[in-house]
Amino acid sequence: MAIYEAHGVAGLSKKFSSYDAEFKLSVFKRMWEDGLSCRQTAALFNIRNAGCLSDWERRYEIGGIDALAPRRRGRPRTMPEPPLPKQPQAPQNDETKSRAELLAELNYLRMENAYLKKLEALTREQPAPRKRKSSRR
Repeated sequence: MAIYEAHGVAGLSKKFSSYDAEFKLSVFKRMWEDGLSCRQTAALFNIRNAGCLSDWERRYEIGGIDALAPRRRGRPRTMPEPPLPKQPQAPQNDETKSRAELLAELNYLRMENAYLKKLEALTREQPAPRKRKSSRR
């Protein structure tokens, strides 16, 4: 009734909102300075649920202004956040690489080449799969 008197028909419509910590603190200051009840303060600031003010006040007394920040809704995550991808290193020129790095790269490329040759030889030797007759049931 107090919300209707303060805000008219707009006070009766549904309102889904979340409030930041600064707004909640300003609501408390006004409530404490003027000696208003939770219901009167909710009507003044157009807050639909007057009961949440007592919850906000309890959290403020326990944890300070940080406790008034909007909380994350839903079930907490069980899996950790994925690690950030590492920054790719700039490719080195062959002139700046050491002899050992060049030999290691040469060895890797030779192994890769041999693997691909073997794979190609195996795919050529393998006959094409025969089609199976469909079974009747």
